[in-house]
Amino acid sequence: MKLVVEVVEAHDLMPKDGEGSSSAFAEVDFGNQITRTRTVPKDLNPAWNEKISFFLDDDPEGTAADLSKRQIEVSVYHERKGFPGHGFLGRVRILGSNIVKQGEEIVHLFPLERKWFFSPVKGEIALKVYVSPEPKSPPPGSASAEKSKVSSNCGVAGSEEEKEPSTIVAQAPTPPKKEEKEEGEEEAEEVIKVETTHHINKQQVSSQPGKSVEQQTPATVPVVPVMAYQQVHFGQAQPSRAEEYKLKDTKPQLGERWPIGGGHVRGSGGGWMGLGTGDKFTSTYDLVEQMYYLYVRVVKAKDLPANPITGSCDPYVEAKLGNYKGTTRHYEKRMNPEWNQVFAFSKERIQSTVLEVFVKDKEMVTRDEYVGKVVFDLNEVPTRVPPDSPLAPQWYRLEDRRGEGFKVRGEIMLAVWIGTQADEAFPDAWHADAASVQGEGVYSIRSKVYVSPKLWYLRVNVIEAQDVEPNEKGRLPEVFVKAQVGNQVLKTKPCPMRPGLSPMWNEDLVFVAAEPFDEQLVLTVEDRVSATKDEVLGRAALPLTLFEKRLDHRPVHSRWFNLERFGFAVLEGNHRKELRFASRVHLRVCLEGAYHVMDESTMYISDTRPTARQLWKPPIGVLEVGILSAQGLMPMKAKDSRGTTDAYCVAKYGQKWVRTRTVVSSFSPKWNEQYTWEVYDPCTVITLGVFDNCHLGNSGGGNSNGAAAQAKDSRIGKVRIRLSTLEMDRIYTHSYPLIALQPSGVKKMGELQLAVRFTCLSLASVIYLYGHPLLPKMHYIHPFTVSQVDSLQYMLDVDSHMWSMRRSKANFFRIVSLFSGAVGACRWFDSVCRWQNPITTVLVHVLFVILLSYPELILPTVFLYMFMIGLRNYRWRPRYPPHMDTKLSWAEAIHPDELDEEFDTFPTSRPHDLVRMRYDRLRSVAGRIQTVAGDLATQGERTQSLLSWRDPRATALFIMFCLVAAVVLYVTPFRVVALVAGLYVLRHPRFRSKLPSVPSNFFKRLPSRIDSML
Repeated sequence: MKLVVEVVEAHDLMPKDGEGSSSAFAEVDFGNQITRTRTVPKDLNPAWNEKISFFLDDDPEGTAADLSKRQIEVSVYHERKGFPGHGFLGRVRILGSNIVKQGEEIVHLFPLERKWFFSPVKGEIALKVYVSPEPKSPPPGSASAEKSKVSSNCGVAGSEEEKEPSTIVAQAPTPPKKEEKEEGEEEAEEVIKVETTHHINKQQVSSQPGKSVEQQTPATVPVVPVMAYQQVHFGQAQPSRAEEYKLKDTKPQLGERWPIGGGHVRGSGGGWMGLGTGDKFTSTYDLVEQMYYLYVRVVKAKDLPANPITGSCDPYVEAKLGNYKGTTRHYEKRMNPEWNQVFAFSKERIQSTVLEVFVKDKEMVTRDEYVGKVVFDLNEVPTRVPPDSPLAPQWYRLEDRRGEGFKVRGEIMLAVWIGTQADEAFPDAWHADAASVQGEGVYSIRSKVYVSPKLWYLRVNVIEAQDVEPNEKGRLPEVFVKAQVGNQVLKTKPCPMRPGLSPMWNEDLVFVAAEPFDEQLVLTVEDRVSATKDEVLGRAALPLTLFEKRLDHRPVHSRWFNLERFGFAVLEGNHRKELRFASRVHLRVCLEGAYHVMDESTMYISDTRPTARQLWKPPIGVLEVGILSAQGLMPMKAKDSRGTTDAYCVAKYGQKWVRTRTVVSSFSPKWNEQYTWEVYDPCTVITLGVFDNCHLGNSGGGNSNGAAAQAKDSRIGKVRIRLSTLEMDRIYTHSYPLIALQPSGVKKMGELQLAVRFTCLSLASVIYLYGHPLLPKMHYIHPFTVSQVDSLQYMLDVDSHMWSMRRSKANFFRIVSLFSGAVGACRWFDSVCRWQNPITTVLVHVLFVILLSYPELILPTVFLYMFMIGLRNYRWRPRYPPHMDTKLSWAEAIHPDELDEEFDTFPTSRPHDLVRMRYDRLRSVAGRIQTVAGDLATQGERTQSLLSWRDPRATALFIMFCLVAAVVLYVTPFRVVALVAGLYVLRHPRFRSKLPSVPSNFFKRLPSRIDSML
């Protein structure tokens, strides 16, 4: 067995050569053995792609016991030219317990750590670490003359593998003599270029530059046990949890950056196997990685032969490519069936060079009868990428099953081509990677784009009612109106009726209605008989299409509507209530089109347009999002006694929702789907969520009890991106952490890799919007009250208004952080007044005298100072979009009981003792807030008591001081007064007293109303 460390690449390294670059190499240390890669000159994003091997002992038990206590250290250095030593660029430490066996390894990004506290380190390194079950000794083989020469010096013969040149373990030569030093170094450097790695024992590393290192046989290391999948992905090998939750910069190979020829050429042909046609593929999918598929469109068949036994044919088509096959539905007793179905086979999973399309006859008892087939060579299949026209299907004559060229009766219409995910047939195609999904689950794995229904505010102004009679004579009823639209129910206040007078309310009830207005407005006039009983006095059901749509604040005409009056008599036979008297209600109803329906929180709203399309303005930009992939997802359910995840991604912006296809049974799904939205306001937010599909049925990993149709998809994590934080026309390629807060604590559920670009169509329109209100003008001219819109639940984060100790702490520290700048400025000014830095205090005196002499320079100086601060901060501006911050959310330091309280239901379902404890804790927190509120009220009341004569002596002293101050300020120039006041404030500590000032003593002696409270 051997331990393999594959050093792939590094990103965003620290420049070390004084020219903004670095010549980096990686050094791997394991078990007192040091091995290095080649040096990549002048590159801050070097790519090595080298495998470094360490031989292990073949005893699995000893390996599992020892390797879990050891670690691998990978260091990155800058190779200096002409100077001794190397420049340190960062290091990574990987625990031995976090190593998997071959076949389970993935490329993992590790942030580089510092060796010392003041080490300037940044960037990441991509590694693969796994155990390979290969023999302990490398097989001997032929070598060149130079290699033989070096091997003879080492005493170990090495050979180079054909397909893995970086896995050779070579030995460095022994220290040569003085006269042989230069020759030995040249040979060692040549071997490094060929075999790329050398093993060195750590105790024998030479500290002097230029000297070679004595080499010994690598020490044996125990075999590593197979590790659980989650340990690689969720921070076990990372230096800290803070690094785990950070945003990572990625460099995917997007569509617009693909080289001419379509990428890597596997074969000599120019078709499916090679894709080396020399033509540059063009596509609108320039924010995703190109994924190639073999598309097979089965249109129809004709003149199929009948079964000689049954006299009919129940045909279906089977498309087979290697181990993957897809079948169409079968038709009963049809000789000329039509299917019009598309199959898609991913290039990454192709195991054959031949596509076979079979036509078979469905049999109920015996084996399905073979009718004929058509065979395609994949190297001859044409390539089609939009905007090319779709490939027209053709008729093919069916061949005999033996494939010897014998034609049989019947023809089939097919179209076979090579395409990408940008093809129009991609969303509705049957995918080979979802072959296990059957039945209704097939429809739930397809990608979808849908628009949410347009929402309107329905304003119902209930004015009055007439001819309302109670069911009980001799009692004055308390009448109220209850209105219902769908599941929304609102009531007016009860109005006591008086003899000879009609009840009047004049209240506005606001509902949310969705096009095409299939629901009705149901009005009932009810009598409040008791606190627990209401009697219906009349009812009316009005269709929403009856009401007019209003696009401004013009008045709407009121109308009378008759109510059905219900009595007590019941007609026998048809069981209908008797209509005794017709009451009526006076309403003013309209559909408001000038408002934006608040279906989201204003903190992360995605659309601010009014409902009516006539009021929309032209878009100011285009938002393009490429949903690339996810990495390291957690298992969300169990299938065949193992964890699995069927992930898909949903993105919501404005009225447009998109959903990617579901990738079945994968912890690292790749979607590579691109979507576009029109942007009407840059200060909006797009929300993306990753979900686990629970509607695939038993075969797709759904519920085993057959309730997959009623199951609810599990949310894995979500990401929000505010468009105003993005630079225009720049492509952002980042990996966003999917962080979820669970009852057990904060947890990273994986990473979502996105490519985002915000393109501006009109810069002037964007600048114009920054000076206008966020919502339509009707929200400010005729605003709704909070109670009127409170009945509408937000579609996103419906529980954000519930009490949470964690959110309260987070908001408190946000306020503290907000005022930290002002507090720091006050401390600095206090240090100036105390002459802690005499030079700074003298400069402040000079600036104060200048501004006092030229007061017209005060405002220009303030704005110039803010301008300079803005220019200085531009250097440290955020380079990445904001993402979920666990520290800001106070999610890492939360107490388990507080987290359990946040996930509690409303009303609570916890035991009484626990609820009592939480109530007492809440009382203590509220007591502190109550004390702070009382102190603020006390200071305000003391200010009011200055002139209220509550304390006659204090008020008399204050008004006398005001009279003297008025006279002095009248006869003394303002600049003199300001100069004297400033110099008094900035006086030297020698002239200060440690006791409080006179104004402070006077203010604290003023009375307040606290002594009048119980």
